[in-house]
Amino acid sequence: MKTDERHRAIADILRRQSEASVEELMQACGASGPTIRRDLEVLAGHGVLRRVHGGARSLIGQGQNPGYGQRELEDRDTKKRIATAVAGLLADREHVWLDSGSTATEVARALAGRDLTLMPMSLQALNAAAEHDASGSRASLLLPGGSVIPGELAFRGPLAESNIRSLRFDTAVLTPCAVDFRDGLLAHDLDDAAVKKAGLESAARVVVAASAGKWQAAARVLVSGLDRVDVIVTDRKFSAPEKSQLENYSVEVVSV
Repeated sequence: MKTDERHRAIADILRRQSEASVEELMQACGASGPTIRRDLEVLAGHGVLRRVHGGARSLIGQGQNPGYGQRELEDRDTKKRIATAVAGLLADREHVWLDSGSTATEVARALAGRDLTLMPMSLQALNAAAEHDASGSRASLLLPGGSVIPGELAFRGPLAESNIRSLRFDTAVLTPCAVDFRDGLLAHDLDDAAVKKAGLESAARVVVAASAGKWQAAARVLVSGLDRVDVIVTDRKFSAPEKSQLENYSVEVVSV
């Protein structure tokens, strides 16, 4: 296995069980003990796991949402396809609000070098969008202010919400924690939901970027119904009744 493949395999194992030994991971990854130990140190540094004597322990408690470090390793190819499709929906010189999370970071990478004005809602997305292309071009960046959440490195709080609402965006790109046909877009906590609502309500068009897993995910805090969404970019395959529901909401679906 390549390094990134081993990291994803280790993260997947520790999502399914609370602890794994070095020997168990050696067998699962077909790698030597020193290689696995180096992998564990790197993953621990990214907040994916906790290093313990003889192995590693999962940081995901019962029913808890995986941390950013672990989510960043999951479904990377899907997130890149979604990000490419989202970038294709945005015209040059648009003003764009971009949500936080691992999918949003991939979108920021896809927008690096574009002639856009962008407000990213996390430091990861900010750093990704700050990269320039071969010609030296880069997006114009706006910072929302507010407090930064440890681990997620996402902007939150009344100052961030106020600054978002003081502006008008052509497009808001939302990456919800969960999506369903009954409730629409959901977040895991009130602070995240408040920031997402501010971005959504400040934009003329709402694009939702959500992998298929988000349609089976559980979250408790309502952000918005699907009636406020203009475009959904996803790898989920919808049934005929689901397609009819989306058509009733006048939601365009971009499949990746």
